[in-house]
Amino acid sequence: MDKQTLIKALNDDLSYELQAVLAYTRWSAEVSGPHRDSLRAMFQREIPDELMHAQFLTDKIVIYGGTPEMKPAAIPNASSNRDKLKAVLDMEAQAIKNYSQRAQQAEELNETGLKVRLEEMVNDETEHYETIQMLLRDWNESV
Repeated sequence: MDKQTLIKALNDDLSYELQAVLAYTRWSAEVSGPHRDSLRAMFQREIPDELMHAQFLTDKIVIYGGTPEMKPAAIPNASSNRDKLKAVLDMEAQAIKNYSQRAQQAEELNETGLKVRLEEMVNDETEHYETIQMLLRDWNESV
């Protein structure tokens, strides 16, 4: 792997972080039903974390001589609260996979600081994933 390949991969990761910011912003407004307040708060709590990840990726892309591509991945269609949570679960699983791969690539390039930060991001995304798993465990459609 070379730096240009890493820059492209980081731009891909950036697109998913921007997707998360936009999805969580939209979904926090769209949630409904008796648990609206708690779901809205949960989505809104995640936005600053995703923004910090996006800023970190943007900074690294520039540091490595690239140009950040500020193009979010498409927001998944999710009409019900349950569908929104399932989409978040998928998004978090993808982030865990991507950042784990990116940490290995950073290690190959002897980019220790990047590797460590990416591993921290894997931890953040894993915590988000587990939270959503718990919410979905006993979910019924009436919620």
